[in-house]
Amino acid sequence: MAAELREQDYGVDAPGGGRLVNPGGSGHALLVCEHASNHVPAEFDGLGLDAAARASHIAWDPGALGVAERLSDALDAQLLASRVSRLVYDCNRPPQAPDAIPARSEIHDIPGNAGLDAATRQDRIDRFYRPFEARLAALVAARPAPPVLITVHSFTPVYKGKSRSVELGILHDSDARLANAILDRAADFTGLAVERNAPYGPADGVTHTLLRHAVENGLMNVMLEIRSDLIADPGAQADMAAMLARLLGAAMAALDVPPRTEATA
Repeated sequence: MAAELREQDYGVDAPGGGRLVNPGGSGHALLVCEHASNHVPAEFDGLGLDAAARASHIAWDPGALGVAERLSDALDAQLLASRVSRLVYDCNRPPQAPDAIPARSEIHDIPGNAGLDAATRQDRIDRFYRPFEARLAALVAARPAPPVLITVHSFTPVYKGKSRSVELGILHDSDARLANAILDRAADFTGLAVERNAPYGPADGVTHTLLRHAVENGLMNVMLEIRSDLIADPGAQADMAAMLARLLGAAMAALDVPPRTEATA
């Protein structure tokens, strides 16, 4: 197996390659949680932020990992979860994106990201983005059958002072096959306010992982955006994951995706 897949290469002191959950999962889905962690390595001195800011949505997607881990169980799916805050490097952004290493997020300045020179930015890219990108690419390549790529995120109920009515966003880029199948069936599984490409969409630059690892490889894919107040505790995360597993299962079945692959390599 490719070296990128060896879990021992990605300990807590080397967070770039992410954490692989359920490595032996035989489900057809491959889950990704790019904003799973608010961890800022000690060398960055908290990026100049206080503890409250580092615990807030600007640093990660609260609740997303809890949902993704439970989806991994329900779908018997491998899950790759980031181990580093998106303020250190946002693994759902390409290196050329200004917000890959944001100097400002929402209303917050990020002092530790201000005025970075090219060499410092490249060091972040090499240490945090490239290992995560390589590991996800290796997971896709190692599959005996093409996986269905599903990324899991959360969003704030209020953004820049405006309330958001959407509760579950079903996001896609140029390949809408899975998104369409989910949206067609959502009302059968949930009473949540479900919308296409909301509260973000491709124009906001949020579909990088889908484009890089799914669209480029012809894989069915979708990005799930869950309003964070709906998954604020473990019980709510479990309930959301159970509903999503049923909805995703029905959507994939409608697209003739079998529930299991052969044993993964």
